[in-house]
Amino acid sequence: MKVRTFLILVIIAVVLIGCENTKSKVEVQDSHENTTTETNASKEVSSSNPENEEHSKIGVPPLPSTYQELSNLPAGELAGFKHELDNDEELLNQLKDLPNISSKPTHDELDLFYTKLLEKVQQGFQGPEEAINQLKFQSIGDPNIKDPRYQFKDNLNVEILLDASGSMAEIIDGKSKMDIAKESILSFVSELPKQARVGLRVYGHKGSGADSDKSLSCGSSEIVYSMSNYSDQPFKQALNKFSPKGWTPTGLALNEAKKDLEKFNGENNTNIVYLVSDGISTCNDDPIGAAKDLYDSNVSPIINVIGFDVDSKGQNELKQIANATKGIYETVKNQGELQKQLDNIKNVAEQWKEWKAHGEQELRIKKVKNELSIFGYVTEEERKEVDEKTDISFLLSKFYQNKLMDNEAFDYLNNKNNEYHQWIKTEIDQFNQELKALNEKSYGEALKVLEDKYNVNTQ
Repeated sequence: MKVRTFLILVIIAVVLIGCENTKSKVEVQDSHENTTTETNASKEVSSSNPENEEHSKIGVPPLPSTYQELSNLPAGELAGFKHELDNDEELLNQLKDLPNISSKPTHDELDLFYTKLLEKVQQGFQGPEEAINQLKFQSIGDPNIKDPRYQFKDNLNVEILLDASGSMAEIIDGKSKMDIAKESILSFVSELPKQARVGLRVYGHKGSGADSDKSLSCGSSEIVYSMSNYSDQPFKQALNKFSPKGWTPTGLALNEAKKDLEKFNGENNTNIVYLVSDGISTCNDDPIGAAKDLYDSNVSPIINVIGFDVDSKGQNELKQIANATKGIYETVKNQGELQKQLDNIKNVAEQWKEWKAHGEQELRIKKVKNELSIFGYVTEEERKEVDEKTDISFLLSKFYQNKLMDNEAFDYLNNKNNEYHQWIKTEIDQFNQELKALNEKSYGEALKVLEDKYNVNTQ
C-alpha cells in the first residue's frame, strides 16, 4: 500500500514538472515573438524617419544629360530676375514654393530643391539645330544648298510683322520699344537693294489693353506698307500710321501675312518673314499653327523670329514658332541688338543683289568664318551658362544669409551648381571646336557635316 502510494506521488510529480517545462517553453517562445515584433516595428519606424537614412524616398527629376535635353527646357519665370527684384524679401517671396531645406535635409531633398530652383531661373538654351539654322540662313544662295527655300530666285521679298500691342510703349534706354523698332526697321529697309520688295504689317494697334477692347484689338492687323520696292517718304508715312495700343494677335498677323505673300510663290520668289514681338499672343488664336500654315504654303518662306525685351513666357512661345518653321529665334534687349539682327537680312539681300548681277556661276562660295553670326550662337550660349550659374549662386547665398539653409546644405548645392554648369560649359566648348574645324569649308560642306553628326534634318 505504501509502495503504491509512493509510485502515484512520483507519477504526479513528473507530470507537474513536465507541465511547468512546457509552460516555460511557451512563455519563452511568446516572449521571443513579442520581442521580434517590437524590434521589427522599431525598424519600420526607424526606416520611415528621414533623419535615420542617407536619402529620403522622394522622386528627383534628373538633370539633362545631353545638350538637346538642355535646349528642350523652357526659360524659367525668373530668368533675368536681378533686373526686376531689388530686395531679399521680394526675391525670396518669389521662391516661397520651393521645398523647405532648413532642417537637416537629405541629399535627395537638396537635389530636388536644386532642380526646382533651376526651373525658376533656367535660361533658354538652344541646341545645335539653332546653329545649323543660322548657318543655313547665312548660306542662302550657295549653289551647294539643295533646299529650294534657301536658293535665290528672280525676286527677293521681305515682310516684317511688328507687334504694336500696348507693351511696346515700355521704355528702354529713354525710348519706347516701338520707337526703337521703327528706327531700326527704317534703317534696315533704306539700305535694301532697289530691286528687293519690302512689306510692313502691324498687329494689336487698335483699341486698348482693357477687356472691353479685347475683341477689337485681337481683330486688328494691317499691312501699312504693301509688298513693293522701298520708297522713302511713303515708308516713313507708314511708320507714323500706328502706335502701341492693345492686345497681341500674333496668330492673326501670321495668317494675314500668308495672304500678303500668296501671289509671290516660292518657285520664283525668295521670301523672308521676320516676326518682331515683345511677348506671347494674348488673343484666342494659334500662332504656332498659323506659322506652320504659312511655312508649308506655296509661298515657302523662311520665317525668323525676334523676341524684343521679352519675358520667359514670351520667349518660350516665340521660340516654339521659330522651331516649328525651322527658323532662327533671337532675343534682343536694346536697339543695337535689334539692328544687328535686321542687318542679317541686309547681308542676305546684298548676296542676292550680287547673284542678280553676275548669275549663279559667278557667285562667290563663301567660307565659314569666326566673325560670322554662326559663331554668335556660341557666344550667346556661353553668356547663358554664366548668367544662369551666377543667378543660382546669388540665390543660394540669399537662402543661406536668411537662415533658410545651413552651411552643409549651402556647400552641397554650390558644388552641384558648379559641376552642372561646368558640364554645360564643356558641351559648348566642344561644339565651338567643331565649328572652328569647319572654318575653311563652304557653307554647303559645313552644313552637311553638322546635319550628319547631329542627325538634324532642316530641309
